[in-house]
Amino acid sequence: METTLILAQLVATGLVASWLTLGLRDNLLHPALNETYTAEVLSMTRMQHEYPEQFAIVAHRAITDRRLQRLAFRAVVVAEAVACGLLWIGVVGLLMSLAGTAEPDTGKSLALLGATAFTAVWGGFLVAGNHFYYWFCHEGAQNTHYQMTLWGLGTMILISLA
Repeated sequence: METTLILAQLVATGLVASWLTLGLRDNLLHPALNETYTAEVLSMTRMQHEYPEQFAIVAHRAITDRRLQRLAFRAVVVAEAVACGLLWIGVVGLLMSLAGTAEPDTGKSLALLGATAFTAVWGGFLVAGNHFYYWFCHEGAQNTHYQMTLWGLGTMILISLA
């Protein structure tokens, strides 16, 4: 049963690592695709246009300085890169555990660090997005962030099984 569990943990960690790696790749090769929406959330542009009365109450939260917006996007990309690195290290650790060249707890610990970093990225989006009221006009992004947070939590739970 232990081998089957490690295999399941490996697959779950590998899928999360693969998904995030593709997103990181796109953020590195085509940064304008996501950076534009990051800036839109930070500046609260959609809220300002679609809900002007509500925006007036919280307008002081908006970040409109393009340098700060780009810096925030770059910070996200760095966080994604760290999470990707940790996830792939976890995948290798779990593979080594299956091959009998590493202790299962080592592989699981490494994978759990990666899954925690993955979950922190998406949970961080939820917290920051709430501060900028993105649920007013970016419901699709918020839904994605919830689902990725739940995927990360599920992976963390699976990895934590003995």
